[in-house]
Amino acid sequence: MTAVENDADVIVVGAGPGGSATAYHLAQHGVRVLLLEKTEFPREKVCGDGLTPRAVRQLIRMGVDTSPEAGWLHNRGLRVIGGGVRLELDWPDLASFPNYGLVRSRMDFDDLLARQAVSAGATLRTSVNVTGPVLDGDGRVIGVQAEEGRDKVPATFHAPLVVAADGVSGRLPLALGLAKREDRPIGVAVRRYYRSEVRHDDDYLESWLELRAKGSGELLPGYGWIFGLGDGRVNVGLGILNSSSAFGKTNYRRLLTDWLANTPPEWGMADEANAEGSILGAALPMGFNRVPHYTRGVMLVGDSGGMVNPFNGEGIAYAMESGELAAEVAVQALARPAGAERERALLAYPQELKTRFGGYYRLGGIFVKLIGRPEIMRVATKHGMPHPMLMRFVLKLLANLTDPRGGDAMDRVINAMTRVAPAV
Repeated sequence: MTAVENDADVIVVGAGPGGSATAYHLAQHGVRVLLLEKTEFPREKVCGDGLTPRAVRQLIRMGVDTSPEAGWLHNRGLRVIGGGVRLELDWPDLASFPNYGLVRSRMDFDDLLARQAVSAGATLRTSVNVTGPVLDGDGRVIGVQAEEGRDKVPATFHAPLVVAADGVSGRLPLALGLAKREDRPIGVAVRRYYRSEVRHDDDYLESWLELRAKGSGELLPGYGWIFGLGDGRVNVGLGILNSSSAFGKTNYRRLLTDWLANTPPEWGMADEANAEGSILGAALPMGFNRVPHYTRGVMLVGDSGGMVNPFNGEGIAYAMESGELAAEVAVQALARPAGAERERALLAYPQELKTRFGGYYRLGGIFVKLIGRPEIMRVATKHGMPHPMLMRFVLKLLANLTDPRGGDAMDRVINAMTRVAPAV
């Protein structure tokens, strides 16, 4: 068999937050990285645009300047609205995480992260649509097939290791037979931008536990958000989980406009004239809904591996965190000879993911089933919201913000819960 010349040590498919984080950390270790992105930057992405302190930590680890002067809108915490109560919860002060969140449009956020990976030494190629894997005689992935540019010119790239960071569609893992697990939670989210001078520079992320229609006051399915962007616009959206009876049976775009029609007129969100762009939607793959996270020379990162947090729908932090972990494992694996030794090192990746998030995601799956029942949600909102101490505990749990060692009593309880929960 003729030896194939590799185009890189690692090919990363997809230049979203997970792919760019993977490429950055690999390049920092001197690994030759080829980052392939099917679109051109800047590009639109369906997302709430809000980043919790868990995501901020990953940005800092990538050397990103998160100051307001660099174009970031800082927020102090989460404002929760439900059960007739409006509660502002500051992000906790922890040793492990910063005490602020951020908001920034994905239109330039992803571009910024991809450029950060390039500055570390990664090679970025855009307009390269990966169509499938290249396999060796043993069925191991040794590269990818792709189509380049508008003319869809066929191209082949080789590397001893491939990282699939190709998002919820997961075309590369699907080509390897890795289908989504139906027993794991999944959500659907829709969002739209509105001009709002009143709400655009809010220093809290805002979460609505109850959505009501105008006039009738009818309780609508799902949970909403309003995140100011600091540039005269807000990102407004809602999500529904597959534990809800309305999942898959609802016109989500109509649902969004029905809710916004009930917001104060001065906010500007009830007026179609203030809308910027159309209502866009996307799936939220949660709780490790595609496994295994390593197989036959391919590591799954972020949404491709179903790593969205079931508690709060956050995906960016876990995409970036899994990308950094994948890079660390890959560096160790590539330092070993190809074969059994390298495979042993690569299998540490899914094991470490399970250790970090497996128990937490199991609890998240239970949480999703509970809040899918309106009667339970009503009781929880009515009796939980009036108690700030309880809600601070809930914020730490939902945002996965605790100190793993030491910490306060809340941290110790949450950490113990995640340790004893069987990993998904």
